[in-house]
Amino acid sequence: MKIILIGGHLSPVLSVLQALPRDTQILFVGRKYALEGDKALSLEYKTMTELDIPFQEINAGRLQRKFTKFTLSSLLKFPLGIIQAFSILIRTKPDVVVGFGGYASVPIIFCAYLLKIPVVIHEQTMGAGLANKMVSRFARKICISWDSSRKYFPEDKIVLTGNPIRNFLISNSKFSIFNNNLPVVYVTGGSSGSHFINLSIEGTILELLKKYNVIHQTGDAKEFHDFDRLNKLKESLPERLRHNYLLKKFIDPSEIGDLLSSSSLIVSRSGINTVTELLYFEKPAILIPLPFAQDDEQTSNAKFLERIGLGVVLRQEDASQEKLLETVNQMMGKIDNYKINKKIPGSLPARAAAQSIVSVINYVYKTKTEKI
Repeated sequence: MKIILIGGHLSPVLSVLQALPRDTQILFVGRKYALEGDKALSLEYKTMTELDIPFQEINAGRLQRKFTKFTLSSLLKFPLGIIQAFSILIRTKPDVVVGFGGYASVPIIFCAYLLKIPVVIHEQTMGAGLANKMVSRFARKICISWDSSRKYFPEDKIVLTGNPIRNFLISNSKFSIFNNNLPVVYVTGGSSGSHFINLSIEGTILELLKKYNVIHQTGDAKEFHDFDRLNKLKESLPERLRHNYLLKKFIDPSEIGDLLSSSSLIVSRSGINTVTELLYFEKPAILIPLPFAQDDEQTSNAKFLERIGLGVVLRQEDASQEKLLETVNQMMGKIDNYKINKKIPGSLPARAAAQSIVSVINYVYKTKTEKI
């Protein structure tokens, strides 16, 4: 079987990659650069290159949620994306196209439909992403992660699979990179990093390091140079504190399981894949939702985690450096109180979601000659 996987949300892609049969021929189509107008390489490009998965860049127009200097140029890329999509599909002749949301999926899935190549899409959020809503009419099957997504898609196409956790996340080992017994706070803004969170940590790092080890994933946005600036700050710290601070642009996906297992508290955005992983590991978190996410979905995700007992939500406009430091100290002071209330429906992630998605792909492959 020959499959095209389309990037956008990397975590479920990696889960499905692990679950596919070894003889599956795979082409990954996605974004080479992390941000519009920025030359920092995307994590999906780096990861697929390291895994020796063939990667094809597509210059699809990004559906931006706020007007920027890149909005018009991004929209003008859409016709180019259609041309590239036809070229990729005609050249590779895949049996199935699988999309995971994100703007890169729109031209590929639209062209696959015109070429009568069956499509499967997976929705990670508790609602429905804009790209998946746009392409759902062209999909043979729609895998959803949460029952709350049903109302957004045709019922006859829906399969409730759950949101997959990567196999290599499942780990009982611990990071042993710190030479002390201080609790670990893991700070992340997602694969691209968060400039706001980076600035917040920059202003509080000296106080944090007096009580905690801090692992801080910054991303590599060239616009802000957060990593370089924070690295200079690290080098200026007293030696006894410097060793308590691990600063990285990216966390290798194979290390995430160990890192989460070793951390006492997470400070992060609240994308759905992050929330799923926090649920799996039952890790308390301070969640700072991205303010301009589609339909304010990150706030909904964060409130869900708070409602089941595992998180505290700080809106960005309220998340001053002083408030963040205060919240870290308050949560760490009663960290054992943050447990999942398992009586709340949907509070536990599906354990075999990747295998369920692969089963849907196999079904579509075996019935691809049937009428959609």
